[in-house]
This record gives sequence, structure tokens and C-alpha cells, in this order.
Amino acid sequence: MPQKQKNKNIKNNRFFTSAFIFLAVFIPLCIIALGIIAVKAIESLPSIGQLENYTPNLSTKIYDKDNNLIAELFTEKRTFVSISEIPLDLQNAFFAIEDNDFFQHWGISTRGIMRAASRIFLKRKIAEGGSTITQQLAKTIFLTPEKTISRKIKEMLLTIQLEKNYSKDEILQFYINQIYFGSGAYGAQAASKIYFNKDVEDLNLAESATLAAIPKSPNFYNPFRNQDASQRRRNTVLMRMRVLGYITPEQEEEALKVPLPVRREAEKDSGHYFVEFLRIMLEPKYGTNVLFKAGLSIYTTLDMQAQTAAEKALSEALDKFDESRASAFAKAGREPVKVQGALIATDIKTGAIRAMVGGRDFKETQFNRAIQAKRQAGSAFKPFVYLAAIEAGFTAATLLEDEPMVFLYNGTNWDLVSRDLTELENLAEILPEEELIDTMKVWIPLNYNRKFRGPVTLRTALALSRSTVAVETIMKVTPIKVIRAARKLGITTPLSNSLALALGSSDVTLQEMVSAYATFGSGGVKTKPYVINKITDKDGRILEQNVPSQSEVLSPQTSYIMTNMLKSVVERGSGWHARNLGRPSAGKTGTTNEYSDAWYIGYTPQLAAGVWVGYDDRSISLGDKSTGGNIACPIWTTFMKGALAGKPIIDFTQPENIEWALIDPITGLLALSKTPGAFLEAFIKGTAPTQYYNQAGGDEERQGLLIEEEGF
Repeated sequence: MPQKQKNKNIKNNRFFTSAFIFLAVFIPLCIIALGIIAVKAIESLPSIGQLENYTPNLSTKIYDKDNNLIAELFTEKRTFVSISEIPLDLQNAFFAIEDNDFFQHWGISTRGIMRAASRIFLKRKIAEGGSTITQQLAKTIFLTPEKTISRKIKEMLLTIQLEKNYSKDEILQFYINQIYFGSGAYGAQAASKIYFNKDVEDLNLAESATLAAIPKSPNFYNPFRNQDASQRRRNTVLMRMRVLGYITPEQEEEALKVPLPVRREAEKDSGHYFVEFLRIMLEPKYGTNVLFKAGLSIYTTLDMQAQTAAEKALSEALDKFDESRASAFAKAGREPVKVQGALIATDIKTGAIRAMVGGRDFKETQFNRAIQAKRQAGSAFKPFVYLAAIEAGFTAATLLEDEPMVFLYNGTNWDLVSRDLTELENLAEILPEEELIDTMKVWIPLNYNRKFRGPVTLRTALALSRSTVAVETIMKVTPIKVIRAARKLGITTPLSNSLALALGSSDVTLQEMVSAYATFGSGGVKTKPYVINKITDKDGRILEQNVPSQSEVLSPQTSYIMTNMLKSVVERGSGWHARNLGRPSAGKTGTTNEYSDAWYIGYTPQLAAGVWVGYDDRSISLGDKSTGGNIACPIWTTFMKGALAGKPIIDFTQPENIEWALIDPITGLLALSKTPGAFLEAFIKGTAPTQYYNQAGGDEERQGLLIEEEGF
């Protein structure tokens, strides 16, 4: 043998000997290492009990009073559907593109493992691939997306356990409900709603293929984001379905013609403030995990007809108001500020909240001005003053003086020092100028038009919102009795024990004001406001159920008298705009000093509602003449028209033991028999025709009465 060939043979022998020794050592070491990894993986696997008790995160659904879905709370937007609701086209689409041997393998595909192993060998790193539907489910539910041998071993072991403990249909059901489809949708039902605005059971072939195409890469194959890639992937799914015999060539051809879904113009969601109010109320009670993941169903009191009307009325009116105020901001050399507003409505009989708007735009500010904001109510507080008077023995025809008042603060209380404004000249001689103009030292309640009418009845004083008469009334009945009357109706915020309380100087919330007024409309029965009818768990078991909480706090007679007086506010007073509603209503306007707040609280026999308009910064004025009657009352009227559309027109029911008397409006005494009865009866009921008021004061005065409104 030549020396060269001999040397080559020696080298070959040495190579094979080294390779043999290397493999003899390396392979056992690999087996030992894999064994150690496998043991550790087995030790950290979820228990069989966890697998059996596993349920996916489900979104909590919120329904209106008619059981229509209005919102969802979720960390993963998902609605669980049974395998029977998942169309065969969608099931077959997943088999075709993800795992055609699903019903033949035992959870792990041998061919898939070989493909994955070859990729590892070629790329020298762990690569994805070869996963069956069961493996994908195991990874999605229990494991992290890390690419390690340990995780892959865990995935395979969990897959075997899943196949052992669940049927193929159950595994497929879990899978289709669990996986992510992009655009915030988890599970096929949520994806169907987002992409096609339909339930999963109504999907056609093209839509099913589109959904099955997404999970491989939810962002890249999302039809809303990447139409070209989504279409290519969908077409691949259809081709695979045809090749595997799930569909015919004709069906494929028809499906290929169907356009992909495009993102619909965002629909304006309703009830954001209402939903957030629910969350704040329920999260401490049920916990975040249950509220956002347990699939609760919350059946609420919200009336979407009323809610839609509320949002539309408030938004349109405030947009117009901003336009009208733009020049005022420009003149003042400052950036325009958006005016804010709030509206809340409750069912008169039950206290159920039917509509809630807490501000202009929930995305800009989540502060709920219908519930959380505390503002001075102005003249909207006056009905509680007159309620205290009625309970103290006054009547709607009781005469009080509408005349000037001058008060001085003595360090403890306000002393009435004069009923003559010329007394200010005398005060100027004894008080320094800085004290004379200090509202904490000298207080002069004034009517809106700075005029005084002399003797007026309580009905007229309330209808025309005469501030001096309200102060005169609280002086006679005492602030304590007014506070008690307000508390009885549900006003819970702190109230000042002062004469200024008569003019709404204390802060209140819109919700409690509406609830209090509703007590008048319900015949004296106070109802606790509530927003939830019932809550059920994912299996339909009732977790809580609410019924109206009611208590009689006023007699039906007193309530009716107050309602009848408040009807006069609409029929001949500052709430005149509410006559455009075209149905019986009662209410009261409110405006605070410097036009910082504009209110209207009113009610019909069916619904009570309140509107507040103002700037979050109280130092910004709404502008001259921006009263509750001019701003808030029109919004209330527009809302009520929409909320009550289609509802019967009814009047307030008069209870027994109410007697009507003919009263001379000048003297407050019983009218003589010669007095035209129908005329004065109409006056005391507040339903006298326009001609009477024209005769009483002339057209010019009539117009003045209609727009009159008070600050304090």
C-alpha cells in the first residue's frame, strides 16, 4: 500500500474513533440534560385540577332596561360560545390552515415535530412550527411566548393532558373562544362583532376564512390594518379548504369575490358616564377580576331612548352656546373655554335612573357633573323654602311683601335694618366705604329686574322667582325648617343655616335635586335612585336584584300643592320655555350670581330630569342674561320631547281633600261672589289665559315676567 494511502487511512480511523467517542459521550449527556429539563418541566406543570377548572376571561356585559347590550367591561373582549354555535365553515377553515389531522392525532403531530426539528437543526435556534390546535391552546392558556426547549416540553406535556381530559369538540371549542383575532377581540364571537357586526353563527364562508386567517399574526393579517396581506392569507385558507375537500371549486370562486371588511366609521357610543358610574360602584363590591373577567351580566335601568335624547340635546345646545361666546372670549383677550353641562333623569314612580350625561366629552374628562359636581343651585332651591312654608300653614295664596331689604351682619347673624334702599345713604354715614360694598357686611337681596311688586302670593312669588319674597319666607319659617324640608326630600349635601339659603347659596348635586323634585311628582313618595335591576353570573345565577326603595315623606295633598305651584313657573313664569313640551310639567329655573350656573329641574307625571350648565372654573361667567330659563330650560324641553316621544300625555293626579277657592290676587282674601269665578279659579290654579296677564300689567310687563330669573 502506498505511504500516502496508508496515512489517509490512519487519519480516517482517527476521525471515526473521535466521532464515536464524542457521540458516545455527547448523546447520553443530551439525554440526561433533556431528562433533567423534562423533570423540572413536569414539576412546574399546572395540575389536572387547574385544567379541569379553567375558564377563559369573559367580558362583563351591560344591558339597558329593555335588555339591549349597551357596553362591555373587559381585559380581553370575549364572549364564550358553544361548539354548536360555531359554523362548520369556520371550524373547517381552522382545520385547513392550522391542523388538518386534528381528529386523527393524539395532540402532537409527528410530521410537525420533524419539521420543527429540522428547522432547529438548520437555524441553530428554537423556531416555531409544527404546533397542532391542541398545542396552540395549551400554549395560549398556560404558557408564556418564550422560545425555549423547556417551554416546548411543557407545551407537549400539557397537550397530552388536554387530549386525555377533553374531547376533540371541547378542545376546539376552547381554542376558537380563546385565541386572539386582533383589534381587541378574543374569541370568534367578539371578532365577528368587530369585523362583521354579526354573531359568529351567522358568518358565511368568506367571513369564516377571513377570521381563520388572522390568528397566525393578528396585527399583520388584520383586515382593518393590512388588506393586501389579509386577502392573500384568506385566499390561501380557501385554497386549502378546496384542496382538502371542505368546499367545492365553485364555492371557493364565489368566496374569493367577497370583499374584505373595512373599518366602519366609528359609531358614537352612548352612556359612557353611566357605565363609569357602574364601574366605580361595583368594582369595590365584586373586585376587579370578577367585574372584568368573570362574564357577569348587568341589567340596568338605562333607557336608551332617553339617553340618546339627553346626549343629543346637551351636545347641540352647548356647541351653539360655545359659538355664541367665542366673541366674548376674544374681546377679553383669552382663549375660549368650553362650557360644560350635565343632565340626569329618573323615573318618577320608581327612582330608576333613565339617563345620565356627566359632561361634554367622556374622553376629555371623566368627572361626572351629574353625580359628583357640587354647585350653588340659585333659585332652583326655592321650592324647599315654599315647601317649609306650606307645611307651616301657609297657602299658595298667602300674601307676602315683595319689597327692598337691607341686612347688616352683626358678627353672628344678619339683622334686617331697613326695607328702604335709601337707608343706604344713612349707612354710608356710619360705615366705611369698604364695608358698605362688602357683601359679608351688607346684604341687599334683589330681584332680577331690580323692581318690586309689593304684595304677592306665594304662587306668584315662586312663578316669577321673586328673591325678596323667598328671603321673607325663610325669615318667617326659619332656615332650620327649610333644611329639614330639603333633607326630607333627599338633599344630603351640607346646607348653610342662614337666610341666604333661600336663594340657593349652598352647594348641591344635580342628582339629589332631581330626586327631591321627583318626590313632589310622585305624590310625596321619596324613591331612592338606583341604576341596577339585577346582576347574574356567566351561568345565569342571580347575584343581586334590586327593587324600588320607597318611603312616604310628604302627604299627597302637600305634594300636589307644590306641583301645582311649580306648574305656574312653566305656565306664567321663568320656566316658560317648557310650555313647548306640549304636555303638563312642573319645574323651577335657577341662576347664580355672576351667571356662574344655570339650572332647570322639572318633571312630568312620568319622568323627572335636571339640567345644569356652567364652566368648571366658577370664576368664568356664562354671560349677561345667561339664566336657567334661557339656557338650561330649553335643553330640558328638547330632552323631554325625545325621551317621552310615543308616551301618553297625562296630567298630575289630584288627590282627595283638595279644595279650590276664589282668591283676590291683590288682597289674598276670599273673592266676593260677584267676582268672575272661572277667571279667578284659573288664576289660583295657575292656568289663567294670556289675556288676563296682559290686562293686569300690559304686554311689556308680561314679556318681562316671562324671562325673569334670579341670582342671589
